[in-house]
Amino acid sequence: MIAIYCRDRHGGRGLCDACVALNKYARQRLYHCVYGAAKPTCFNCPIHCYRWEAREAIRDVMAYSGPRMLARHPVLALFHILDGRRPAPQRPTRTPAAGVARSA
Repeated sequence: MIAIYCRDRHGGRGLCDACVALNKYARQRLYHCVYGAAKPTCFNCPIHCYRWEAREAIRDVMAYSGPRMLARHPVLALFHILDGRRPAPQRPTRTPAAGVARSA
């Protein structure tokens, strides 16, 4: 979605520096998500893990690219719509990492 947004709004063949940084940030947040593979869409997620500025930028990207996804990637768009209707799972509990000493 970022690629569609950047190509149409910023021009050029690849992602601009701002969109590269936004894409890197989004991937980093997904990697560290407590839900893992069961992550709900951001709209349905009870945990808002993006910084305010990045959340606004992603909102702009989604608002622009969402309707265009139907034409460019209809299967992915359909899966995203279906994921958006799925309720968020319960927040997983974190357990201490194995081998890490706990303070008394």
